[in-house]
Amino acid sequence: MVYVPALSRNFHRTGLHACPCGYFGSPADTCTCTPHQIQRYRSKLSGPLLDRIDIHIEVPKVDYQTLMDTGPNESSETIRERVNRVHALQMQRYKRESFSTNATMHPKAIRRYCQLTKPSRELLAQSFDTLGLSARAHDRILKVARTIADLEGAERIDTPHIAEAIQYRSLDRKYWDSLG
Repeated sequence: MVYVPALSRNFHRTGLHACPCGYFGSPADTCTCTPHQIQRYRSKLSGPLLDRIDIHIEVPKVDYQTLMDTGPNESSETIRERVNRVHALQMQRYKRESFSTNATMHPKAIRRYCQLTKPSRELLAQSFDTLGLSARAHDRILKVARTIADLEGAERIDTPHIAEAIQYRSLDRKYWDSLG
């Protein structure tokens, strides 16, 4: 599921399904839509619009037992501390810039602040060609990878950071290209 602000009445405020019934690609439920219905539904969300969304992730249906699991979870306070630490790091890094976060970097700043290791550069180049990514998607991947690296305290963006950021961009390719 992808969060998309209310684009039209056909899209849910809390997310976007891959088809009108919401079950296309679900391992637990069966999609009842025809290929034509799915294609018509998907055509309402263009590639250029998807390019403007930083992260696309699939959120599978959660079964009741998993929902009720009371195992150890990371506390909200721990998560808040990590987010605040990374936010402070970005504020410091960009204190002389016209922006203050990775998400708001412009293309020239991306080239300056998103330094890649050689293997991560090669992975991004290969993914760019294989997935047919746009220039906008490329820059969004770099911004997300910079944030992932910041969360790990890494100075440079390495292969695992790029790989994770690419995974967050693959939902549109998985569903929107599957009917061809």
